[in-house]
Amino acid sequence: MKIIQIIGARPQFIKSSAVSRFLRETDHNEIIIHTGQHYDDGMSNIFFRELGIPKPNYNLGVGSGSHGQQTGKMLDKLEDVLISENPDIIIVHGDTNSTLAGSLTASKLHIPIAHVESGLRSFDKKMPEEINRIVTDHISDILFCPTEIAMQNLDEEGLSGHMVGDCMYDVLMHFKERLNYNILDDIGLYVKEYLLMTLHRPSNVDNDHLREILNAVSKSDLPVVFPIHPRTSKMIRKIKGVDLGNILVIPPIGYIDFLSLMKHSNGVITDSGGVQKEAYWLKKRCITVREETEWVETVDDGWNILTGADYKKIEWAIENFYPGSGQTNKYGDGKSVEKMIQIIEEFFE
Repeated sequence: MKIIQIIGARPQFIKSSAVSRFLRETDHNEIIIHTGQHYDDGMSNIFFRELGIPKPNYNLGVGSGSHGQQTGKMLDKLEDVLISENPDIIIVHGDTNSTLAGSLTASKLHIPIAHVESGLRSFDKKMPEEINRIVTDHISDILFCPTEIAMQNLDEEGLSGHMVGDCMYDVLMHFKERLNYNILDDIGLYVKEYLLMTLHRPSNVDNDHLREILNAVSKSDLPVVFPIHPRTSKMIRKIKGVDLGNILVIPPIGYIDFLSLMKHSNGVITDSGGVQKEAYWLKKRCITVREETEWVETVDDGWNILTGADYKKIEWAIENFYPGSGQTNKYGDGKSVEKMIQIIEEFFE
C-alpha cells in the first residue's frame, strides 16, 4: 500500500516516528508530508534527526498565521499533493491544524483516513484542538484510540474505534535507555532539584494568564527550567509586570534532551497534552495549568493536578502536590503501531 503520513508539529513528529520505523520494516510505501506548521530547527528539524524520521517527501512550508490562514494554506497545498500521489490511505495524528487540514482534504478526495489518537475530548469547544479532533474523528474511516475512555467518548458520539494504546508510549519505551544526564551538566542542574515547564496554548499565552502563571511559578523554591516555545517567547516580550524570578529560560530542545530533563526533574508544569502523558510514564508529578484535560487517566491516578492559571492554586501545587506510588497501565503495551498497521491492512481485505 501507499500510505501518506501528514504531520506538522512536535507531538506528530514523535508519533509518526514509531509509524515510520514500523513501515520501513514492511513492504508498504510511505510518503511523508510536512505541513510546516512547526518550522524552525528547534521545533522541527531536530526531531527528524533524533528520532530517525525519513526526510519528508514534501514540505508545504505554510509557517505561522491565524488558525484560518494556516489551515487554508494547508488545504490548498495538500490537495495538489494528494491528487498527484493518489495514496491508498492517509494517516493523521492528534488535534492540530495539520490534522484538520489533512483529514478534510482527504475526505473531499474520497481517500480513506486513519486518525491516530481518536476519541480524546476536553469538552471545551473554545479550544481549537477540540474542534479539530471532533471533526477529524467524524470524517475518518479508521479511529485508533489510546485509552478506554477515548473509546467510550467515541461510543457516546455514535462512532466506533479500535483500542490500540498510545504510540507516544511506544516511542518513549524505544528511546528510554538514551535518557542521560548530559543536558543537566550543560545547564548546571542537579537531579530532582529543579522543575521543568512548558507553555504554548493560546488560552494561556495570548492573555493575562501568562503573567499569572509566570509570576506564580517564579516563586518556586526550586529553579524552573523553561524551554520556551517561539509563540510564548514573542508574547512575553509584549506584556508588562512579569517576574521570571527563579525561572531559567532556555531555547527549544530536542526529544532526548527534553525527556532527559523530565526524567531527572522534581516535577513538571505544563499545558501540553503530550507532556502530561510523558510525565506520567516517567513517574513525575505534573501540574497542568488548564481547567480540563483530555488525559483524565493521569488525574484519576493521582499523578496530575489541574490548577488552571490560578496563582494561588499553582503556588500551592508546586509546594504541596505529590502523588502516591501507584500507577495503572492504561496506555497499552508498547505495540500500538503494530496493531494499527494490522487494522489498516485488514481494512483493505
